[in-house]
Amino acid sequence: MKTSSTNFQNKAHLNEFCGITRTLEVLGSRWKVNIIAFLMHRDVLRYAELKKLLPGISERILSAKLKELEKDGIIRRTVFPEVPPRVEYRLTELGRSLEPLLEMMDRWGESMLPAE
Repeated sequence: MKTSSTNFQNKAHLNEFCGITRTLEVLGSRWKVNIIAFLMHRDVLRYAELKKLLPGISERILSAKLKELEKDGIIRRTVFPEVPPRVEYRLTELGRSLEPLLEMMDRWGESMLPAE
């Protein structure tokens, strides 16, 4: 995206001054929300475990979403100096603080589902 475009400038401004926009920027994909939810319930997961829990996600997308969540301070990546290397992901304190928000979003979303 061109940094001189109006869309880029609007996005940057909203991310700086609007909490809702910033929250949606951090959580704004089904993969990120699911990664966070799995880590909330399992504490620590390895890459391969996350891949199994997220059918349909490509390795490229999983890697990208994990990097974005780490950059935003939501998850912590720990590499153990073993052969082969072992990598674990866990929520940070900031990531754990999302739990009430995600639970409310889940309840609201379920209330919007069609009745069986």
